[in-house]
Amino acid sequence: MPNYIKIEILRMLRNKRYIIFVVAFPVAFYLLYANLWGDEAGSGGVRGSVILMVSMAAYGALAASMMSTSVPWAQERQSGWLRQLQITPLPSWSIIVTKLITSLLLVLPSLVLVCLAAVLTQGVSLPAWQWAALIPVMWIGTLPFAALGLIAGSLLPADTAQPVTMIGMFGLAFLGGLWFPVEIMSATMRSIAQVTPSFSYADMGWHLVAGTAPPLRDVVTILIWAAVLGTAAVFAYRRATVRA
Repeated sequence: MPNYIKIEILRMLRNKRYIIFVVAFPVAFYLLYANLWGDEAGSGGVRGSVILMVSMAAYGALAASMMSTSVPWAQERQSGWLRQLQITPLPSWSIIVTKLITSLLLVLPSLVLVCLAAVLTQGVSLPAWQWAALIPVMWIGTLPFAALGLIAGSLLPADTAQPVTMIGMFGLAFLGGLWFPVEIMSATMRSIAQVTPSFSYADMGWHLVAGTAPPLRDVVTILIWAAVLGTAAVFAYRRATVRA
C-alpha cells in the first residue's frame, strides 16, 4: 500500500491542472483578495485577511480532494488498470482507503501554502491552539469531497470526469461562500448553501479563527455527508466497469 500511495502522489504532482488549480490559484486569489479587503473587519470582528485565509485554504483543499480522486479513478477504470487492481490480492476497501489517504496527503500543499502566505504577507497571527485545531479540522474535513470525487470517477468517462469535477468544485466553492459571503445571496440560495458540505466545512474554520468552537450543526452535516458519499463511493466502485 505505501508504494501505491507513492505512485499516486507522484502522478498528481506531475499533473499541471493540479498544480495550477489546486496549488497556485488559491494562493494567488488569496494575495489578490487580501490586498483589496484584508484590513476590513469581518464577522465577529475578525480581520478580512484571516477570513480569506480560511476561504482560500478551504477552496484549495476541496479542489485537491476532488481532482486527486475523480480523474485518476476514471482514467484507471477506462484503461483497465482498475480491473487489474480488482483481481489482485488487495481487498476493495484497501484500494479505496489508499485513494482517500492519497487525497488527504495532496490536500496539505494548499492548506500549508495559503496559511503561509497569510502569515508572511498579511501578518496573520493566531494562538497556537487555533492553529492546532484549524489545520486538522480543515484537513480531515475534506473526506466528503474525496468520496464525491470517487463517485464521479466511478461513473463518468475519463474525458468527462475532468470538466464535471471542475464544475462541481467551483459550484461547491460558490455555494459554500468561499468566493462571496453567503449573506449576500438570496434567501433561497442561502437555504441551499447551508446544507452543502462546503459551507459547513468552511464555517468550522471561520469559527475556529474567531476563537469559538465549530457549531454542532456543521460537524453533524460533515459527518452525514461523509457517511452518505462514502457509502455511495463503495457501491459505485463495485459497479465500476472498464469502458472501451
